[in-house]
Amino acid sequence: MTLWRIALLPLLLLLPSTSMPPAQATAADRATGKRVLVELRKEGGFAGLLDRVTVHADGCARFDRRRGRAMGACLTAGELRRLRTHLRALRLGAPEPPPQGADFIKYTLAYDGRRVSRYSLPPTWKPVVTDLERALEKYWKPR
Repeated sequence: MTLWRIALLPLLLLLPSTSMPPAQATAADRATGKRVLVELRKEGGFAGLLDRVTVHADGCARFDRRRGRAMGACLTAGELRRLRTHLRALRLGAPEPPPQGADFIKYTLAYDGRRVSRYSLPPTWKPVVTDLERALEKYWKPR
């Protein structure tokens, strides 16, 4: 092991983890007092993708992308109804270990007090992820 790796390892161990416990809300969520219904994080790949969609119980959402500012918007009644229908069928299951290689997208869903990360989408995840990605494309506008 080279000298820089030996010196860097203790520093990395002191850094706080970037993952957030399922029950912990972001500072913005605590400030507004809104209960989070579901959150999707989509990250990885060579391009360094980092998208996050947080939908609150009232249907209003926060859309965040690495390449721009976070934005807020409220889903339509139809979009929220479809999302809730898909969430009732959602089975989070167990986390999936990272695959070998470098160009993979990691999907993390936080719902009903649990947070699970996967690299492939199970059948019950696909409609939820599709709904959230569609909302992100519709409501997030670059500035």
